[in-house]
Amino acid sequence: MSEAIPTILQQANGLAAGDTTGETDLGFLWDFWYPALRSTEIVGSRLATAMLLEVPLVLGRTSDGRAFAMRDSCPHRGIPLSYGRFDGKTVECSYHGWRFDACSGQCVEIPSLTSQDKLKVDRIFAGHYPCKELDGYVWVYLLATGLRLGETVPAAPKLATFSAKYKITRLACDLPAHVDHGIIGLMDPAHGPFVHQSWFWRSRGSIHEKQKQFEPIPNGFRMSPHSPSSNSAPYQLLKKMTGEPVTTTIDFVLPNRRLEEIRSGKLWFTSQTTVTPVRRDLCRIDFVAAWNLFFLPVSIFRIFGKTFLRQDQETMIQQSEGLKHNPHLMLIDDADRPAKWYFALKANLMETRRTGVPVAHPMAGPVTLRWRS
Repeated sequence: MSEAIPTILQQANGLAAGDTTGETDLGFLWDFWYPALRSTEIVGSRLATAMLLEVPLVLGRTSDGRAFAMRDSCPHRGIPLSYGRFDGKTVECSYHGWRFDACSGQCVEIPSLTSQDKLKVDRIFAGHYPCKELDGYVWVYLLATGLRLGETVPAAPKLATFSAKYKITRLACDLPAHVDHGIIGLMDPAHGPFVHQSWFWRSRGSIHEKQKQFEPIPNGFRMSPHSPSSNSAPYQLLKKMTGEPVTTTIDFVLPNRRLEEIRSGKLWFTSQTTVTPVRRDLCRIDFVAAWNLFFLPVSIFRIFGKTFLRQDQETMIQQSEGLKHNPHLMLIDDADRPAKWYFALKANLMETRRTGVPVAHPMAGPVTLRWRS
């Protein structure tokens, strides 16, 4: 059975859909945490810039070490605040010297005002977003509902770890595509033998039928704990080393997170992959992984990890050539069922925000899917 790609993605390939959130609606999901940049990109009093969901941001770190994120636009005349100065507490606009508290966006000074002026400076705010540093990333809560820092927002995502000592590394790459293409590529189980062919992983000759059970979770779905594929050499090596079964659990959680947990005895490996929208035609993969397999050096893992990301990136570059012509696209069962769930979850969440009705989950319960890869 096949069906057309949902309208939301077809619109992403062409013109944007109508706006229902007060921001440009390009199929982006607002009021969620997104990784803006690596923590190491904020050094001293230097201001850094990033683009998330087509919102320009200026980021920095206060003199007491607290990261902050503001919209990179002065509310006076619109010049980017990133051209201004930062003294560790306030950001000063380079055009007229307006100064804003970095941790609230509140205006604290307008130099041109005289003693006769009655303008209440403290009622003026630059765009400001909740910000949190975790796992080596600066996460920003992108709001479309006018919330300000200090109001209740969900906790920022943190990578799960299961021992006091572990290794950790991070990788990233850009994908020249709408975020929906990046995300359904992230959860696609059938491309591995073709995109990720390598001596240490898989080949076309290793393709065989697979069967996995999925279950609904809040704002997402889970590939239930299972034994990893027999055609993946690293998993088989781990099983021989521990003498115990290897289990893998994979979650997808809106808006853009894939979480994987691999366990074998006392050994574990976890990863979090996010596909973050930058513009309608550009998204970014951020991958962070942690493990207590101390025989696996970070340098070796990074070599293999970069190979995988580069293969995905090259495929998306090639796909983007075809998408320029707005082709009709389709999804098939069962290999594309996770993509269908993603689109349904996303559409239902948007409908909930529009109407206030509870979010309807597209999965009524556990489902078994079968495909060849």
